[in-house]
Amino acid sequence: MWIRDTLPFAALGTRRAPALRLSLGRMLRAIRTRRELAELDERMLKDIGLSRAEALAEARRAPWDLDPLPRRL
Repeated sequence: MWIRDTLPFAALGTRRAPALRLSLGRMLRAIRTRRELAELDERMLKDIGLSRAEALAEARRAPWDLDPLPRRL
């Protein structure tokens, strides 16, 4: 058995591949931005209106715990 024959790699060759890539991309972006948020200093957090506790709570969220996509008008 090849690794590409196993899920989620097998799904990459299907019609669902674009949606899967989009979801994985959003999760990776969430990981990166949440890590950056946790590293902000107090001054920067104050500028965006967040406390240290709020920033750390956001950083601890699971990668798949994403807000819904914005609706297109």
